Amino acid sequence: MTFDLIKKDPTTSARAGSLTTDHGVIETPIFMPVGTVGSVKAVTQTQLKEEINAQIILGNTYHLYLRPGVDVLEQAGGLHKFNGWDRPILTDSGGYQVFSLAANRKIKEEGVLFQSHIDGSRHLFTPESVINTQRSIGADIIMAFDECPPYPSEYAYAKTSMELTHRWLARCVKHMSETEPKYGYEQSLFPIVQGSTYRDLRKLSAEFIAGMECDGNAIGGLSVGEPEEMMYELSALCCEILPEDKPRYLMGVGTPWNILENISLGIDMFDCVMPTRNGRNGMLFTTKGVINIKNKKWANDFSVLDEGLDCPTSQFYSKAYLRHLFIAGEFTGLTIASIHNLAFYLHLVKEARKHILAGDFGAWKNEMIPVLKTRL
Repeated sequence: MTFDLIKKDPTTSARAGSLTTDHGVIETPIFMPVGTVGSVKAVTQTQLKEEINAQIILGNTYHLYLRPGVDVLEQAGGLHKFNGWDRPILTDSGGYQVFSLAANRKIKEEGVLFQSHIDGSRHLFTPESVINTQRSIGADIIMAFDECPPYPSEYAYAKTSMELTHRWLARCVKHMSETEPKYGYEQSLFPIVQGSTYRDLRKLSAEFIAGMECDGNAIGGLSVGEPEEMMYELSALCCEILPEDKPRYLMGVGTPWNILENISLGIDMFDCVMPTRNGRNGMLFTTKGVINIKNKKWANDFSVLDEGLDCPTSQFYSKAYLRHLFIAGEFTGLTIASIHNLAFYLHLVKEARKHILAGDFGAWKNEMIPVLKTRL
C-alpha cells in the first residue's frame, strides 16, 4: 500500500491524497460505508458501486468471525469473493464490539474472553488470533486489536487500557511480520491511538503508534459521547504527532459537520453507521440541510430528494413518495434513504477534496457547516 500526499490546504491542515491498494485507488479524504457483516445494510454491492461510487467499504472481524465464520470465508476465497466486492475493504479488529459486551467478557493480558451475542458460546480473541482472522477475511487494511475505553473513564483506567493496547499492538506487528496474506495480495496494518480524553495519554499513544512505522494510523475512542470540541481538540493533537506521509483514519466519526471539521485538522479517512442507520429511521442528510422525511410537511412535496447530488436515486424519487414508503412500512424506503445518505456523504468528501485542491477549503467549510446543520 502506498499513500501520496497531493496537496495541503493553505489555511487549514486539510490534505488531499491518494491511497493505492491491490484492489484499487482511494482518493482522500474519503468516507467508508460500514458493511459490518459483509453487507452495507439495505444496499447492494451494485448500488454501492454504480449509484454511490464507494471506493472502499468496511467489514467487522467480530461479526464475520461468528457468522458466516472463518471456514466459509476461506472456502469462498476471502470476503471480496464471498460478497462480490472487488474494491478495497477495511476490517475493524472487533475490539470495539467485544468491549461493548461488558457483562459478557473478561479482559486478560493474553486477550479477551467473551460470549457470542448470537448463541452464548465462548471465544478468545488475542492480538495474534485477530490478525489471523483478518488475514482470512482478506481485507486490504486490517486494524490492530485494541481496547476502547468508555467515556468517561477515570485517568488510571484510561492509562492502564492504553498501555495494554500498546502491548497488544507490538504483538500484532510481530505476528503480521511472521504471517502472509492468504489470497495473493498485500494487506496493511493500522494501529489505533487510544488514551480516552486525556491530552497527555493521547500524546503518549500517538507517539508510540507513530514509532511503529505502519502503513497508516488510526485514532480510536472518540465520538463515544464526549463533547464535540473535545473530539476536535484531541483529533488535532493526534494529527500533529502522527506522520504526515501516512493516512490518518478517525474511527466512527460521524456527522457531516464532524467530518468537515476533522478534515480541516488533517484526517483522511472516516467511517460511521450514521448515514445508513439514520436513513433507515427517516433522517436524510442533504446539500441544503437535514430532513425528517416522516414529517407531514413532506406529504405533498413532489420535489426530488436532492437535486444537488449526482445520484440517480436522489434525483429520481420525490420527498412525498419516500415519506409514503416510510409511513406504509415499505422496505424499499429504507434502501432509498440509505442510498441517498451514503451518496451525500461521498459527495461531501469529494467536494472537500475539490476545494482542498483549489486551495479554498477553509472558506468553503465555514460556509457549508451552518447549511449542513440546518433542520428543514
